[in-house]
Amino acid sequence: MAVPQTIASLSRRANLLKESLEKSQSNTESMVAILGSFDHRLSALEAAMRPTQVRTHAIRMAHENIDKALKTTELILTQFDVSSQAEATILRGPHEDLESYLVAVDSLKRTVHFFSSNKSLKNCDRVLNHSNSLLAKAILKLEEEFKQLLATYSKPIEPDRLFDCLPKSLQPQSDQPGNQTDGRKPEHRSLEAAVYKTPTLIPPRVLPLLHDLANQLVQAGHQQQCAKIYRYLCTCFFPENWYYYPFNKSFHEAPMA
Repeated sequence: MAVPQTIASLSRRANLLKESLEKSQSNTESMVAILGSFDHRLSALEAAMRPTQVRTHAIRMAHENIDKALKTTELILTQFDVSSQAEATILRGPHEDLESYLVAVDSLKRTVHFFSSNKSLKNCDRVLNHSNSLLAKAILKLEEEFKQLLATYSKPIEPDRLFDCLPKSLQPQSDQPGNQTDGRKPEHRSLEAAVYKTPTLIPPRVLPLLHDLANQLVQAGHQQQCAKIYRYLCTCFFPENWYYYPFNKSFHEAPMA
């Protein structure tokens, strides 16, 4: 009696397990169908989004290119503004404000360097030719200003006055009765600390301007013209017999570089 009951219980359990397995299989197939549909829809969405992604990338690249172009344009316009301001200052000449004129020359040099380094720009050669022509005119005006400053502020000096720059122990002694010495022998005087004085031929405030002018001329390759101007003014302001002094003869007989 107990065996049939056990078989019946096992049969019910087997039927329940079979039903559960069938439900699980049905759920699995339903989930696979849902996932397949989702994958199909996702592929369709990705295909629909692809043109949008391509357009978005193209727009981003265009934005970056526009930004670069705007920065380059701004830099070029700045160079044009600087060149225009420098041109106005250079055309006025260096007589009104020499320091501003030198600043304008430096600005124009930077403009020439900029366009020389970016020759791929449109109409670059035309701008370069104009800037180089203007720079050449500016250098000629600086050369004339250098000559004028030297001529205006140079002071002629007699050769005998140069002895006043030497220490007293090295100055030539006069044999006139009025001149008295301190009783010390010359070799004792030579042991004293020698103090040399430099003659003031050009006012100190003008020297920095002359230095800047000479520096600009040398940078432009006009060092020979600069030396010729100095030599010419020396012949105008110093007496002829000054050239026979040993300390100056070597300079004037030196070959020009």
